[in-house]
Amino acid sequence: MPGPGLAVRRRLRGPAGSGAYDPGMGNREALLAGARRCLEEKGYAASTARDVASAARLPEAAVAEHFGSCAALLHEALFAAMRERGAETGGAAGDDYEDLWSRTAESFRAHRWLWAATLEALVHAQRSPELLRTLAAGQDDARRALAARLTGVAGAEVAAHDVRTVGTVQLALLTGVLVQWLADPEHAPDGREIGEGLRALAARTAG
Repeated sequence: MPGPGLAVRRRLRGPAGSGAYDPGMGNREALLAGARRCLEEKGYAASTARDVASAARLPEAAVAEHFGSCAALLHEALFAAMRERGAETGGAAGDDYEDLWSRTAESFRAHRWLWAATLEALVHAQRSPELLRTLAAGQDDARRALAARLTGVAGAEVAAHDVRTVGTVQLALLTGVLVQWLADPEHAPDGREIGEGLRALAARTAG
């Protein structure tokens, strides 16, 4: 069996970004695809370095060689999938807010594995300061991206105040609605209900 230092060119078949094998992949790409496949099929907590290496058709030692740890590899694959979903559900200032939530809810439904894995990763990171810092940085990026989307300002130019207010509140809403979708998708709120609820809250809290 070739050692992990050799370029084992196993080819995968499937669309880019998926967990399926693709002919053009090198070792690192194959590991990311394998990690994604494991996240989809087994979840975050149950995926091991052996599982990922097997899915990538590479020696288990390749995981540590290319990513340092299985957790780091799973996080990178998870963040890549989250960026894809964010691009799909993203909108812009002026877009209907309820429609934005409807697209988000559809993403929760269609990609349940991804959002469940996100919460699993957060729980795991409580025992890993390094991974927790990575997630915290991703959360900061999410606040900024959400504030930029809702205010119509480029991410690099969005005001810090908007990041801490608009971005923080929208992220809190996303997280809370996500938990409801995972726990009880049949009774989770849709875009219309979220919009109505926010308007009612705004009316009650307006000073």
